[in-house]
Amino acid sequence: MTLRQLGSSSLEITPVGLGTWAIGGPGPFGWGPQEDADSIAAIRRAVERGINWLDTAPVYGLGYSETIVARALEGFSEADRPLVFTKVSFRWDDDGNTSHVLKAASIRAEVDESRRRLDMDVLDLCQIHWPAFPPGGPDVDIEEAWTTLAELRSEGKIREIGVSNFDAAQLARVQAIAPVTSLQPPYSMLMRQIEDGILPYCLENGIGVIVYSPMHNGLLTGRMTRERIASLPESDWRVQLNPAFKDPHLSRCLEVVDLLQEIGKRHGRSPAELAIAWTLHHPAVTGAIVGGRNSGQIDGFVGALEFRLSDQEYQEIGAALPESIGLM
Repeated sequence: MTLRQLGSSSLEITPVGLGTWAIGGPGPFGWGPQEDADSIAAIRRAVERGINWLDTAPVYGLGYSETIVARALEGFSEADRPLVFTKVSFRWDDDGNTSHVLKAASIRAEVDESRRRLDMDVLDLCQIHWPAFPPGGPDVDIEEAWTTLAELRSEGKIREIGVSNFDAAQLARVQAIAPVTSLQPPYSMLMRQIEDGILPYCLENGIGVIVYSPMHNGLLTGRMTRERIASLPESDWRVQLNPAFKDPHLSRCLEVVDLLQEIGKRHGRSPAELAIAWTLHHPAVTGAIVGGRNSGQIDGFVGALEFRLSDQEYQEIGAALPESIGLM
């Protein structure tokens, strides 16, 4: 399998990485109840099938996702252990109330807490999760946070540093302080806003791009029917916040899934694998983060490590896409 260099760093990654958002279970932006045994089996299955990097964050389950990642990787040798990418910017109190903080002292505390939960002396990649939250709010502290991450890298606590959910102007601001290894933006065939400015900027400046939500939070897997959406628990953030899971968008999105089913049959591939391959077709995209809650879900998309769409198929899908939808 061909590995891809992440930006200008020494990290080489498979085209697909495992996202561990959902395995954090309930909580802020949680995905509902989750069995730890399923989570651990999913992580180990992903590594077994060739995926060499995991993406997590402290806020996923308020530290629980990182804890489960560490449990799943117990017993792996250094040579066999996948890369682990995590983030900073969210803090929480004893009652589970979250806040967005990019001050230097908070960043340093978060990095040490993640190293402890993940049982890692050195984090492979640490990313600023959001420049501001709620999105679009004041982003006055991104320089302070980025300077702190650069210092932590110099101190040997982090190998590489990146950002998530930044626009091109914000990338330029932090890049003036220290090189940006990677950007993690939302990107799927239903959510294409980054194509106009952000992806060209990354391509021109040698910034790696690891996209999240390539299956649009499960909607493009081929298994998300109207009936299944109606049965999602209220603790699943998609029910409340994701516009693609409600009409009028839902009907158009399911039509796209039908097309993915049709094209997938030509290759013996699932809609999920096609959705991932669509994002990887863009020359600026280094890798795609794909979530999996059990080993069966891993087997359902792992073919995307190798499968690629032809230019003709990419254009065929593009002609059928509805207007781009936001993540929230």
